[in-house]
Amino acid sequence: MSPRPDLVRRLAAGIAVASVVGLGALWWSSTLLGEYSVMAVGSGNAAHVHDSGSGGQAGAVSVSALVADPLRSPDVRVELVARQGTVNIPGGRPFMGYTVNGTSPGPTIRARQGDLVEAAFVNESVEAGATLHWHGVDVPNAADGVAGVTQDAVPAGGRHVYRFVAKDAGTYWYHSHQMSHEQVEGGLFGAVVIEPVHRPANGGDIDAVALLHIYGGQHTLNGGLQDEHLPAGAGSTVRVRVINTDQGTAAVWSAAPFRVAATDGHEVNGPAAVESRTLLIPAGGRADVTMQAPAAGSVRLQVGGARSVTIGDPAAMAPPSRQPGGTVDLLAYGAPAAPAFDARQPDRTFDYVIGRRFGLIDGRPGNFWTINGQLFPNVPMFHVREGDMVLMRIKNDTSEVHPMHLHGHHAVVLSRDGQLASGSPWWVDSLDVHPGQSYEIAFLADNPGIWSDHCHTLAHAVDGLVAHLMYEGVTTPFTINGARGNQPE
Repeated sequence: MSPRPDLVRRLAAGIAVASVVGLGALWWSSTLLGEYSVMAVGSGNAAHVHDSGSGGQAGAVSVSALVADPLRSPDVRVELVARQGTVNIPGGRPFMGYTVNGTSPGPTIRARQGDLVEAAFVNESVEAGATLHWHGVDVPNAADGVAGVTQDAVPAGGRHVYRFVAKDAGTYWYHSHQMSHEQVEGGLFGAVVIEPVHRPANGGDIDAVALLHIYGGQHTLNGGLQDEHLPAGAGSTVRVRVINTDQGTAAVWSAAPFRVAATDGHEVNGPAAVESRTLLIPAGGRADVTMQAPAAGSVRLQVGGARSVTIGDPAAMAPPSRQPGGTVDLLAYGAPAAPAFDARQPDRTFDYVIGRRFGLIDGRPGNFWTINGQLFPNVPMFHVREGDMVLMRIKNDTSEVHPMHLHGHHAVVLSRDGQLASGSPWWVDSLDVHPGQSYEIAFLADNPGIWSDHCHTLAHAVDGLVAHLMYEGVTTPFTINGARGNQPE
C-alpha cells in the first residue's frame, strides 16, 4: 500500500523546517559576521590550565605600547616598498603577484646580533593593504605585523615603521600578515639573516641563502627557476640557509654527507653527519645545512626537490641524486645539552587538539578545522602571565599535516607520541605535526602581547586553524573585518 500524498507532503515539510532550524542554529552558533576584536575570541576555550590564577584579564597596556626602545638610534635602516603586479621569474614565465623593492623575494635583510633594526614599510600599490610579519624573530608585539591584532593593515599609499632588536642570531624571513594566504603565496616576502656576535661552532666559511617558493606552479630557488652554484675551495665549509616559504613541507638531501647546523634560527648542539637521509622542513620553517667542499669536483644539495645548490668546482658538476626514503629525526639528532629552562613543573599546561567538522565560519559553509572540538571563533585563547613556564600539548586528529607556528616565542620540543627528546635541544617556531601525531613543547612566556598560534599552511588558517596566546594585562585597539579592512589570514 503506497503512503498517502498528504502524509508525504507533511513529512517532507517537517524535514525541511527541521533542516532550516538546524542550519540556522549552526549559522548563529558557529559563524562570525562583521567586525570583531580578537579580545572576544575564546569563549569556547577548552584548554586545560594548571594554575590557580584567573589570567587573561584585559588591562590598560595596549599592544601598540609594546615597542623597542624609542630613544635608541637604529643600527640597520631599510625601506621596503610593496607593489602589486607582475613578478618576473628568471628562467620562467611572469606571475601576477607582489614584489618588495621590485623583486620577489624582496631584499635579504642582514643585521648583527644585538642590532636595532628599523624597517620603513611603504605600500605603494597593494590594493587590499599589507603588513610585514617577522617570521621567527621574537620582536616586541607592536612590530609583529598581524593586521587587526597588532596594527591596522597599511593601505595603498601608506607607510608603517617596524623597530626591533635582533637579539637572536639565525635564519628568519618576513612576509605580509594581511590576507596572508594570497599575499605570501603571491610573493610578498624576503629573507632575514642575523649574524652572530661570535662565530658558532657549526659556522661555515661561505654563507648562502636558499629561499624556496612556488609561483604559479614554478618551483624556484631565490626567485628563479635555475639551480645555483657556490664556488668553494677544497675542504671549505659552506652554510646553506634553507627557508621554506611554501605551503607544504620541503625536502633537503644530498648524496654527500651534510650536517643540520641550526633549526628555526637556533644552533644544533653537536650535529652529526647525515648520510642517506632526507631532512624535512615545515612550511615557514628554516634549517641551516653545512657541507664541505670536496678536494676535487663538487657536491650537490637538493633543496625542495626541484632545485639544487652545487658546491665546489663549477667545471665538474655533481649529478642529481635520488631522494632517500629515511628522514632525519630531529628529536634524537645531535648531542644532548642542558635545557635553557626546567619544563618539568609548568605554570600553565594547554591542549591544542586539531580536528575537523562541518560548519560555518564568517558566513561560509564548509568542512572546517577545529581546535579542541570548537570552530573559530569559539577556539581557545591561551592566557598567560609574564614569566610563566608553559607546556603545550599539540595533537593532530586529522588526515593532513599541519605546520604549527607560534608568534613571538621559540619553543623546545619535549616529546613526540610519548617518546622523550634525546638529542640536541630542538628549538622550533614552525613544527610539522603529522596525522595522528602528538607533541609536547615548552616555552617561557617572556614577550608580552597578543600572539597568533596558527597553521602555516595558510589556507588552513583561513579555515579556522588559528588560536592566540594572550598575556594578562594586554589589550588591543585593532579589529578584524571592519572599516580598516584587516584580514590577517
